[in-house]
Amino acid sequence: MSDTILSRLDGLLSKFEEIRTLMADPNVIADMKRFVRLSKEYRDLEKIMEARAAYVRTLQVIREAEELLASEQDPEMRQMAREELDNGSARIPALEEEIKLLLVPADPQDGRNAIVEIRSGTGGDEASIFAGDLFRMYSKYCDAKGWKTEVTNYAEGTAGGFKEIIFTVSGENVYGTMKYESGVHRVQRIPQTETQGRVHTSAATVAVLPEAEEFDVEIKESDIRTDIFCASGHGGQSVNTTYSAIRLVHIPTGITVQCQDEKSQLKNKAKAMTELRTRIYNMEYAKYLDDIASKRKTMVSTGDRSAKIRTYNYPQGRITDHRINYTIYNLPAFVDGDIQDCIDHLVVAENAERLKEAEL
Repeated sequence: MSDTILSRLDGLLSKFEEIRTLMADPNVIADMKRFVRLSKEYRDLEKIMEARAAYVRTLQVIREAEELLASEQDPEMRQMAREELDNGSARIPALEEEIKLLLVPADPQDGRNAIVEIRSGTGGDEASIFAGDLFRMYSKYCDAKGWKTEVTNYAEGTAGGFKEIIFTVSGENVYGTMKYESGVHRVQRIPQTETQGRVHTSAATVAVLPEAEEFDVEIKESDIRTDIFCASGHGGQSVNTTYSAIRLVHIPTGITVQCQDEKSQLKNKAKAMTELRTRIYNMEYAKYLDDIASKRKTMVSTGDRSAKIRTYNYPQGRITDHRINYTIYNLPAFVDGDIQDCIDHLVVAENAERLKEAEL
């Protein structure tokens, strides 16, 4: 097994060195698009090279311990060599598993920032309140991760919460973590609006899109229609009197985005452009997503946003993720942003599926 893995890693070592040389070339540095692509490739290979170094070191320790046991008579030295051998041998399977996983191509979008949409579904006012609860849950989770969240657009529910809210999340490996949240989230509880004390079921849909970078999509200015209007909602006196809200319509695709969160028209336009680029980019990415979703239960295809992924049962204090049969009874902490354990379980399940696909 070690020879097979090492031969694959040695092939990547020369590629790693080649990329490092290219990144120091002034012509490559001048070509921003190429330089960014190489930097990403370099970072991915760097992780593999670190795992390779640890693997080679451990094999070396095992070899030296075996040689010592074959030639050494001193009991203390033999005991030390045996411990080294046992520790090294125990570490090898975990290192091989880690390397195998690193060798399976990851989704190239994982390292990107994300745009998250939460929309209230069935359940009227209660669904809007639940959409607001989900937004609060993600906000707290992102804060704990040190990620930055920015709301770009929202429509409030009549009894609180949101009919829809769209926000961006920026930080490290945001899309790779948040992508598991796409799908229908279902809540079972007694609504604030219910007088008889009956448990109702409501739903909200979450969609997580990888944010497009500037050079991913070229948009001609002539293809965009820009509408400027007064923002509505909270924000004090200036909101309804200043023409700061922006709506962009991409004429070739018909995609419409709007941003009214900032007081400045320029800032709103910049945010709206980021979202427009992302939506155009995701029309293409959706085909890839639908392909992997057909193979992996952890992912929901773009055409199947109606797939129920998680239930929040308030009377029983229970959270159930239906994709991996994950159930825990810590609902108050979960809706307060403590969702990492569930995401970790989804990552483990997806990694197992990726390894199976690659048949390593």
